[in-house]
Amino acid sequence: MSATVVSGMRPTGRLHLGHYHGVLKNWLRLQEQHESFFFVADLHALTTHYEHPEGIRQSTWDLLVEWLAVGLDPEKATLFVQSWVPQHAELALLLGMLTPLSWLERVPTFKDQQEQLRDRDLATFGFLGYPALMSADILLYDAAWVPVGADQVAHLEICRELARRFNSLYGRSQEDSEALAAGLRALGKKGKQQYQRLLERFQQDGDGSAVTQARELLDSAASINEATRILLLANLEGKGRTILSEPQPLLTEAAKMPGLDGRKMSKSYGNAIALREEPETVRKKLLTMPTDPARVGRHDPGDPERCPVWPLHQIYSHETTRAWVQEGCRSAGIGCVECKSVLVDKVLEEQEPIRARAEDWAARPERLREIAAHGAEKARARAEQTLIRVREVMGLDAG
Repeated sequence: MSATVVSGMRPTGRLHLGHYHGVLKNWLRLQEQHESFFFVADLHALTTHYEHPEGIRQSTWDLLVEWLAVGLDPEKATLFVQSWVPQHAELALLLGMLTPLSWLERVPTFKDQQEQLRDRDLATFGFLGYPALMSADILLYDAAWVPVGADQVAHLEICRELARRFNSLYGRSQEDSEALAAGLRALGKKGKQQYQRLLERFQQDGDGSAVTQARELLDSAASINEATRILLLANLEGKGRTILSEPQPLLTEAAKMPGLDGRKMSKSYGNAIALREEPETVRKKLLTMPTDPARVGRHDPGDPERCPVWPLHQIYSHETTRAWVQEGCRSAGIGCVECKSVLVDKVLEEQEPIRARAEDWAARPERLREIAAHGAEKARARAEQTLIRVREVMGLDAG
């Protein structure tokens, strides 16, 4: 079986062209190469939209429609809704039992989103604990790879740390546990305290230098043998029998899809073009884009590098068209409307088949529900295999 890939999207509104070029095109490649699980993260949507959940249900179906419209294939990838697989919530709760608060508080997006979403009350257990849910999403499927951009690798690290911590706590035999306790006693009171501080620095604070210092501490301890030294170091590093597989980041080239104002395309910036936006609206948005301030009049030369329209040409236009834009803009041989009109045609050409397929899928709600139900059934069967292992080592299989 090929390596497993897991990824998801929150249903917080219609997708735009940035999602298509930045995420979905990559998913289309992955479904051909790996066993892929792609889910609508409706539980995650509640971490920030719990007070106003009205749009989540419709956005869930809109998201599935648009995934199918761009070419995601339920015969090649498992497509499902997160809340339809209760194992996500169960594993998130169990991981929460062993997740240090300090780990949650140092996740990069925790303070960033609190700052950006000041109008919402995010002082909640769900918002603080969302990394445990994110980790459950991945660890349930023994994912080998998680597609992320270079700026998102830090978000995946807490999942990797939780897998190591879980395996460290529950991945040992009774004999190993007894040997570990004996080794700690052999270090003496002072040595044990040093070891515990180093363990906390590495496992809770992510301080890599603590591992080096622990090696030095254990190498200098004449009271323990080599086997005990290896066991103590493995314990500090969070290594044990693999119960939860530690995922690796699958770095993807970040497609910097520019918005209508030159910044990254984002709904929050109000500079986006929806994936299936009406043609006349797309045309109006593109034709009214700002351009190089130097081009006050039709015959004023400009510089494409200072124009928000140029980055879109770099994505949509062929080399000959880009050369035409460069020469025409700098010489004032073409006007801004001419430059934008070529771009309008290319964007609409890309959107037309997506819009048509989306209309077809949206007209078949029963088929959509069948796809979501079948995907959830496959996901539940796979996730339950992981939870059987988890429940057993956590003492929850008494029934």
